[in-house]
Amino acid sequence: MKIDVLTLFPGMFSGPLDESIIGRARQTGRLELTIHNLREWTHNRHQTVDDLPYGGGPGMVLKPEPLFEAVESLRGRAATPPRVVLLSPGGRVFHQAMAQELAQLPALLLVCGSYEGFDERVREHLADDEISVGDFVLTNGALPAMIIIDAVTRLLPGVLGDDTSSVDESFSNGLLEYPQYTRPAEFRGWRVPDILLSGNHAAIAKWRRAEASRRTAERRPDLWEKLRWRRPAG
Repeated sequence: MKIDVLTLFPGMFSGPLDESIIGRARQTGRLELTIHNLREWTHNRHQTVDDLPYGGGPGMVLKPEPLFEAVESLRGRAATPPRVVLLSPGGRVFHQAMAQELAQLPALLLVCGSYEGFDERVREHLADDEISVGDFVLTNGALPAMIIIDAVTRLLPGVLGDDTSSVDESFSNGLLEYPQYTRPAEFRGWRVPDILLSGNHAAIAKWRRAEASRRTAERRPDLWEKLRWRRPAG
């Protein structure tokens, strides 16, 4: 998969995306990741990317000219046109199903918001999608971009050692993940549930489904309510 990121702060991406699963995916060629500085598409000595909002108000707004030029340039270079995704608080709230949707695409271009956001013409005429990682405010879109890259990359074929790992994780089937244990079987008087030591795989699977349902109902009633409406009656 090819992912391009357009940002004002390329230095923020150094380190986190060179380690662990993402780093290995890049080394093996399963992820081709390129970080671009938006200021490369400016044409004055100050490399201006923002200006005051029309109508007044606090802060600065990202100008349309460098954004259109950057995105159109990157689209023109691409073997496969990427889906252009703006990262801002006004977008669809990111979740696991969206990660699975994006992981099916051959190419993504993530455009990081900054300051007071984008000129509206960027949203209306340049972007294919707009995504938020949650109902809170961050300094800019670099961290949301990293979250999306991480969530999407680990779903790519061959990235995880066992491709079934991503299937059993929290949110993949709408439920939180069941409790996990490892050796020793007893630690400070706390024992691993006997069912997990039984070798009865059908019983273990049933226990795990029940525990995942219980945990979801207790900790995330919002998710449990969505599942309740999806479950068939009777």
